[in-house]
Amino acid sequence: CITIEATKEGAPTIPADKLAKAFSTVLPPDLSLYDASIVPDDFHPRYDAKGKEYVYIVYNAEVTNPFYTDLAWQIQRKITDEGLSRMQRAAKHFIGKNDFSAFMSAGSDVSDTVRTVFDFSVERKGDEVVFSVSADGFLYNMVRIMVGTLVQVAFKNIEPDEIENIIKGKKRYGAGMTAPPEGLYLNRVFY
Repeated sequence: CITIEATKEGAPTIPADKLAKAFSTVLPPDLSLYDASIVPDDFHPRYDAKGKEYVYIVYNAEVTNPFYTDLAWQIQRKITDEGLSRMQRAAKHFIGKNDFSAFMSAGSDVSDTVRTVFDFSVERKGDEVVFSVSADGFLYNMVRIMVGTLVQVAFKNIEPDEIENIIKGKKRYGAGMTAPPEGLYLNRVFY
């Protein structure tokens, strides 16, 4: 969160609609500001968020790609069209308000494990399999465990309809592996 000083009258010294252009000259090349707005003084970027969207990328080809090193989970075993369809069916079971205890890191001390998943999609884009999930909040490693579980679904280690029972069971050992951190991106925060 960046604070811009205000004039004596309370107006910011740089108008909000000009901040993106102003910051583009000073931000590092891997960071961009697209939009800015004026918010109340008590605004908190984390606690006032209504939800978030994460994207997870799997690079799925027989040969690894050096350009995806540290940027995606590279799986050389082919995820077939049937496997993709199985993951898409399974992803629908995550949508809704549920206790996601089975999809957080073992040993987490979070007391409220109920979250509402708004949407979860899985699609193939060339050699990439892209997972997009939005919710009102996420538990620690929740997205990575969901993705790891769906990959197990693709390879027929878990049936798509088992997701519902895994959620109801609330046990971490019922879900699949935790996908590696490479490939996970916070895509959007909703206010």
